Amino acid sequence: MITTLAILLIVNAAWNAIVWPQFYKRVSRDERARDSAGKPTTFLIVHAVLIGISLLIALGSLIAAIVALASA
Repeated sequence: MITTLAILLIVNAAWNAIVWPQFYKRVSRDERARDSAGKPTTFLIVHAVLIGISLLIALGSLIAAIVALASA
């Protein structure tokens, strides 16, 4: 059971590592991402923070999976 849960955590981490950086590329190219002076808008900052948090959760999932597999 531990191995199955660890695999699920690894899949979760991989999914987040693949999806979120691609989403950031799209958000950063959006016309709402920068103002007329080229400065980042709240739209870009909020999305960057959310993506960063999601990637940290993915890292936590990966670490938990490694610990679970090492203890199994």
